Amino acid sequence: MISLAFTKGQGTGNDFVLFTDPDGEIDLSPAQIRALCDRRFGVGADGVIRAVRSRALPEGAAALAEEPEAEWFMDYWNADGTPAEMCGNGVRVYAHYLISEGLVPAERSDTLPIGTRAGVKDVLQTSSGYTVDLGPWRLAPERLVAARGLDVARPGLGIDLGNPHLVVALADPGELDALELHRAPAMDPAPERGANVEFVVAEEPLLQHGAACIRMRVHERGVGETQSCGTGAAAAALAFRHWGGEGMPTSWRVEVPGGRLQVRMFPTATGEHVSLGGPAELVYSGTIELA
Repeated sequence: MISLAFTKGQGTGNDFVLFTDPDGEIDLSPAQIRALCDRRFGVGADGVIRAVRSRALPEGAAALAEEPEAEWFMDYWNADGTPAEMCGNGVRVYAHYLISEGLVPAERSDTLPIGTRAGVKDVLQTSSGYTVDLGPWRLAPERLVAARGLDVARPGLGIDLGNPHLVVALADPGELDALELHRAPAMDPAPERGANVEFVVAEEPLLQHGAACIRMRVHERGVGETQSCGTGAAAAALAFRHWGGEGMPTSWRVEVPGGRLQVRMFPTATGEHVSLGGPAELVYSGTIELA
């Protein structure tokens, strides 16, 4: 048995089990991760985040090569025990955890670089939570998406943010509410690594107080339907702007079942980046025995 000290955290309802392992000495198996995330017999979460120093694991070498100050790596695992490249809500909660646990100085006013399997992500603490620069993005191939509650398969626009997404536009809120996302949508052709699938509708009116407003539900690969998906919110905003063409705004508000997220697109010397802002909360801490 292993006795694991953990903290439960959430960002717009996307919830995580976090634990500290600075030197990479705790190697949880996929079965142990599934047990932690089980909502009946475990703590319950959409994923597990290990706080580990970048130098302590092979994936961290690339992060340190990209940014030598990326001391901490977000070792993120989906609820089904599979590793994931990144999580937009998770990286905000992780930054809050590092600060709250005293692993990084609480008084720092600049961005906090965090290593992930999708590269280094810079997180900034704000008055309303945390904002993360998700970095560059790119269009990916379209695929047909079929889901329970849809009368016919719909085209999904591929958006790659370091992790893969398919964004499906729906005609009205009724279609969005009718979806049954307890089963994974079918994608044709099926992506080799799978994909998160976002179903989105525009709010009425679309433009409110200088921002475009959309509403989203998501099925996350390796998890199921979640209350929120940070990179999914960014992908949904990027897809809508792509469909809208010239004149679409760069500031977006994305309503998810678990709350509200802010997305912004902005130019950099290396191309366009997209940022994600929203709350992060640590709910409780405890200890659990794992077989």
